[in-house]
Amino acid sequence: MKDAIRQDAQPEAEAGPFAELLRIEQLDENLFRGRCHAGAPMRAFGGQVAAQALTAAGRTLTSQRLVHSLHSYFVRPGDPQQPITYEVDRVRDGLSYATRRVTAVQRDEVIFTLSASFKTAEATPERQRTMPPVPGPDELPDPMPAWAQADPEGYARATVFRTMEMRFIPPDAPGMPAELPGVPQQFVWLRTGSPLPADDPLLQVCALTYLSDLTLASTTALHLQPHRIQRREAPRIILASLDHAMWFHRPFRADDWLLFAQRSPSASDGRGLALGEFYNQDGELVASAVQETLLRERRG
Repeated sequence: MKDAIRQDAQPEAEAGPFAELLRIEQLDENLFRGRCHAGAPMRAFGGQVAAQALTAAGRTLTSQRLVHSLHSYFVRPGDPQQPITYEVDRVRDGLSYATRRVTAVQRDEVIFTLSASFKTAEATPERQRTMPPVPGPDELPDPMPAWAQADPEGYARATVFRTMEMRFIPPDAPGMPAELPGVPQQFVWLRTGSPLPADDPLLQVCALTYLSDLTLASTTALHLQPHRIQRREAPRIILASLDHAMWFHRPFRADDWLLFAQRSPSASDGRGLALGEFYNQDGELVASAVQETLLRERRG
């Protein structure tokens, strides 16, 4: 099922526009500054805040320490008109593992916190869940033209989705697992919209952190409305990320197609929970993600 590698994604390619979304400025040994675009009106995109915070954490370590997990909380909405300061706490540097804690601050208030763990690579026996035999990205249509035609204003505002490529897999497509009662699901192929350097694993991981926030939250609301790109009516819900966790199992390229298999096992108390798994086109499980959202139906 693995398709041909994009001609513009060769290892020697320079970082494209997507990498600019993760760029941060180092102000001091443990202090960084970045800017984030809007995800919702006047709210910084949470996936970009998380990706920049992880970038800041990784910049305080050598390249031999690879991030294997992150756990984060969205405390306050970020303002896309203002810079964000990332303060890194070097919690621990052990022989194999290292821990970093990052606090994102805007106008002297904490808007986001992240804890990340890094380790040196080691060879051990492996196992994993098998990727479902779903259609590959080359067999599926690009949803952007249909969205632009159906909702030109909404498409023009949603600049976040034009930094990457995605392909939604229809629920009745061959190989799609049966949806369990009470557990809505969506399977999406994702990749960055421009090449990333092959020799920067931190950038690849931070790019996937960004991408993971594009569809996972909407999975918690699929019983109420489709994803924004597929929706043709006004939104019926208020949806925001509360926390986000990821685990990185194997090396990958975020500028190659990755299958994001997502399910939501629970929605209650104004909150939704979503679980996701990332597979490369060779069927390797490369990362997992879990997110809890604020989920409320709009009144009136």
